[in-house]
Order: sequence, then C-alpha cells, then structure tokens
Amino acid sequence: MDYPNDQAPGAPIRSGIPEHGRIPKYYAVKARIAVLLDELGEGGLLPTERELAQLHEVSRETVRQALRELLLEGRLRRQGRGTVVAGPKLEQPLSLASYTEGVRRQGLRPGRNLIGLDRFPCPEALAAEVGVERGEPVWHLERVLLADDERVGLESTYVGVARVPGLDTAFDPDSSFYAYLRDALGIAFGDADERIETVLATPREALLIGTPPALPMLLIHRLSRDTDGRPLERVRTLFRGDRFSFSAHLRG
Repeated sequence: MDYPNDQAPGAPIRSGIPEHGRIPKYYAVKARIAVLLDELGEGGLLPTERELAQLHEVSRETVRQALRELLLEGRLRRQGRGTVVAGPKLEQPLSLASYTEGVRRQGLRPGRNLIGLDRFPCPEALAAEVGVERGEPVWHLERVLLADDERVGLESTYVGVARVPGLDTAFDPDSSFYAYLRDALGIAFGDADERIETVLATPREALLIGTPPALPMLLIHRLSRDTDGRPLERVRTLFRGDRFSFSAHLRG
C-alpha cells in the first residue's frame, strides 16, 4: 500500500479511499469542503448549501450529507442561521483530575449550571457503589458542564449524605466538587474505575445540553474511592461527541 508523503499521523489511511478507488460522491465533496474549512479558519462562515452544490456540481442533498458528517465530527457548528468552522475539540484527560482542571489546562473558563440537588433514600443497586446501606440518604447532584459559557456536557453525581453532609448549604454548585471535598472536608481521591461508551442523548438530555438528539455522545461511568479504599461517589457524565476527545498515558 502506498502512503502519501504528507499523510498526517492519525489520519485515515489513504484518506479513507478504498483500494478500488471508488468513493461515494458525498465523501468526495466532504473532502473538498474539509480543505475549505482549513482555508477559512476557526469561526469562518461556510457558503450556503446552494452555493456549495453549484461549486461542486452536485445536488444539495449530496452537500447536506457531507455537512452532516462534518457537523457530527465537530468540524462545523451552527451559528444563527449559518454554519461556521468549529474550533479544536476539548481534550479531557482520563485521570482523577476534575473537569475544572482539565478545561483550565486548555485556556478555557470552566463553569456549571445547576439543574438539581436532591436527597433521597439510597436504592439497593446504588448502595455498594457509594458505600452506604440501602435506605440511607444520598445526594444526587446534576449540572450542565460549560466551557467558555458553551454547554458541552451533563454530569450526575451520587454521594452519601453522611460523607458530605453540608452539600446543600456549603457547596457552590458552579465550582469543582473535587476541590470542595479536598479543601473543605479533607477527602482525597485514591483511585477510580471508568467505563466509556458511545450513546445518543435522551430528549431531556439533548434539551439540557442544547444539541440535536441524533448527536453522538461520549458517556463516562465513574466509581471513585478515597485513599482508604472506601467507595465515595458514582458519576455519570455525558460529553458532546463533537466537542470532546479523551487522552490517557499508558505505562507497561
């Protein structure tokens, strides 16, 4: 197989073109539009579907399919009635660092909008994960995640009331939960298990995050323990697939 000299590391081999050389018409248009995006730069306004169809001598439906894929990949974003070139994806490390720390490392301003803070008797399925007995009170903290005021995710945190008794009065919901545990309560994280999968948001989740229901999401389940190995929290976090990527450092 021949590899182009200018093949970018991590890019699709042969730019995604099969060995027989036949590619769908929309994919060829998508590749040409991708070159245009690099020329326009972040925030650049894309020509209309009609203009792109005339430029590439294809139907508007062919252009529409190419644009849909670029939107799902995070290369484009809707702005008002137009479409503009999106910035690079946010890179979140797979570590015990908080969301706040990960976003700040990229020069962006983290934030959160509180959706709800509820207290309820712990069901049996959740009890072992947060280290309480069935029926003991637990908190559910739900917040929309922000990066420079853009909604990028939705986070649900479950933690025992006995471990964090003043969550409803002493905690600022726009701040880092991990920093609150560390600085106010002296609770340090020891280790965690995480599972990542691709899902579609529910209608409620899509409305809260402000995305179409068909936009793929990255879902992370996290079970955290303190430095003594005691279960501490269970977190379910949805991240926009068009705005986030994840990185991890692996050691042999």
